[in-house]
Amino acid sequence: MQTLQDRLSLSDFLARLPTARRRILMLDYDGTLAPFQLDPLSAEPYPGVREVLDLIMSADHTRVVVVSGRWTRDLVPLLGLKIRPEIWGSHGWERLHADGEYETSRISEDALKSLLAADDWIHEIEASGGRCERKPASLAIHWRGLSNGQVANIREVVLANWRLQELHRSLIWHDFDGGIELRAPGRNKGDVVREVLGNSASDCAAAYLGDDLTDEDAFKAMVGRGVGLLVRPQYRPTAADFWIRPPEELLEFLADWHQAFGGVK
Repeated sequence: MQTLQDRLSLSDFLARLPTARRRILMLDYDGTLAPFQLDPLSAEPYPGVREVLDLIMSADHTRVVVVSGRWTRDLVPLLGLKIRPEIWGSHGWERLHADGEYETSRISEDALKSLLAADDWIHEIEASGGRCERKPASLAIHWRGLSNGQVANIREVVLANWRLQELHRSLIWHDFDGGIELRAPGRNKGDVVREVLGNSASDCAAAYLGDDLTDEDAFKAMVGRGVGLLVRPQYRPTAADFWIRPPEELLEFLADWHQAFGGVK
């Protein structure tokens, strides 16, 4: 573990968990709780992650919130937890409450039309070996595992159509680890953090764990409200407060969180 902000101490943060009025643990999924896979539907959590999250949730001392770019319907079976946590999917466009209640935010008509227009060139991307993932408010183009030449061809197809159809007027281009996502504006993981924390009192202890560029909005929203932890094998510039390497340091942090309440590691 590496401290990125000298003003903060992770041990001090963990030590005050038991006395905090509320505890909130927010977790990204891909790259954070689970390693990346060529087939996203096989990206299960690191060994041990399910077990420690089950302990935390069963103890009922922490509000656990999964914040992911995935569609919630794909994420639930991958999590495989005994108790389903609250899940915000599609970068905050969906919310699946722990009790099963489901909500989606409404996207603009212009953004919807642009996403439908993008469907017309999906076959070009797939012809170059890419994989397209339709979500409620975005289109994700994946190229993990492809050659540099294939990636270049896919980027060229996306960029050409992006310019030709002037999609910048209604969508936002987001690069992520392994692809590009064309997303309706108006929601991101930072919005989720602000809504989850709400008007939390100063004695609320909150943490956000994430790995990708899409988690930077969440890290920035955590400033002054809690701690952000970058979870990656390799460091990159970030607004997070700490850097931990998965899976060992990730499991250690989660176990320490539970242990703070007297739980068994």
